[in-house]
Amino acid sequence: MMRSQQRETASRLLVLDDDPDIGQTVRNMAENLGYQCRVTTRPDDFFEALDGWRPSHILLDLVMPEMDGMEVIRHLADRRCDATLIISSGLGNRVIDAASRAASQHQLNMAGVLAKPFSIRDLRALLGRQPPASPVPRPAAGAMPEITPAMLADAIQTNQIGLVYQPKVRCAEDTVTVGFEALARWTHPQWGPVPPDRFILLAEREGLIEPLTRKVLVQACATMAAIRRTRGRAADDWSMAVNLSARCLTHFDMADKLVTLCQLHGLEPRHLTLELTETAAMEDGVLALDLLTRLRMKGFQLAIDDFGVGYSSMVQLARLPFSELKLDKAFVAAAGESREARTIIRSAVDLGHQLDLKVIGEGVENGESLAFLSEVGCDFVQGYYIARPMGKEAIGGWLDGRDLG
Repeated sequence: MMRSQQRETASRLLVLDDDPDIGQTVRNMAENLGYQCRVTTRPDDFFEALDGWRPSHILLDLVMPEMDGMEVIRHLADRRCDATLIISSGLGNRVIDAASRAASQHQLNMAGVLAKPFSIRDLRALLGRQPPASPVPRPAAGAMPEITPAMLADAIQTNQIGLVYQPKVRCAEDTVTVGFEALARWTHPQWGPVPPDRFILLAEREGLIEPLTRKVLVQACATMAAIRRTRGRAADDWSMAVNLSARCLTHFDMADKLVTLCQLHGLEPRHLTLELTETAAMEDGVLALDLLTRLRMKGFQLAIDDFGVGYSSMVQLARLPFSELKLDKAFVAAAGESREARTIIRSAVDLGHQLDLKVIGEGVENGESLAFLSEVGCDFVQGYYIARPMGKEAIGGWLDGRDLG
């Protein structure tokens, strides 16, 4: 969108609510706040206005007779809608919060939720709140063809897939760095950035996750070694985190190979943290237990990732030798508005500490989330509020602006 168009659409609110009286009340509120406002009661009119009027903000009611709010959210995601979304409903908070999390997982720009009835002050607070920018530019629909296994294999072979690094810091002292997480990014020579969700699952399904992970590990270790050379003793206790798929937990000698890789780069195993989802740990329970125990014996750190989103997180914590617990970012993102999310976070932090685990909060987008995580005793945090993922060439400059303790 051109800048002139952005100025024109900077204060446009599109409302979808089947109650005309509520719609008129919202229109009056929005216009008092300096917004242009259109109110629609039918989905067809809503999508027509979405395409032709290009609103900056959307206020969506969840309960409607023709198409409920969850259906609308899915359509917005399919259209790659970049307007800021506010969800409103008279349903209970747990339902509204769940809808908000669903919209975020569809990569929509969520500003927050409004429980009916709400005041002009409530509306103003969300209309003025800008969502975090997407970590990866989203290509226009249809701009890139369906990715094939051959395309991905070629990308791995020709080094089209590189890494960006997101810093992790101490929660209570957010100027003190403790490490980085390595994140795979594919830049196609013709189509540009390819979102990870378009190639990671394909790599797992087509047997390409192991060569992809090897590339990631080599790059991550090389970057960690460079950081330690330039930062000296200040970086002695830092670690580089790398995500592992279940498909990588199939070779008993993996621990030995990782030790060799660390030695080649002058690293100790403690400088590498391997992050696994609980489903990765469940794929082959016996082999996973054997391998993960060997990894811990050799000094590698192990983190259970996305803690709290699966049905067996507690079981995995009890049976596998994790050293870190990583809170799922959906709970962190909802902590400012959801009592349930705050309760889960508080309980998870307490559980982690009772099991002698370090607890990491990811997806920290604002000072409010950071303050809450600090209050409940979370150890480390990462997220856009701390720093965006960055190329290895930018790490030095970012660190130069930090108090390295």
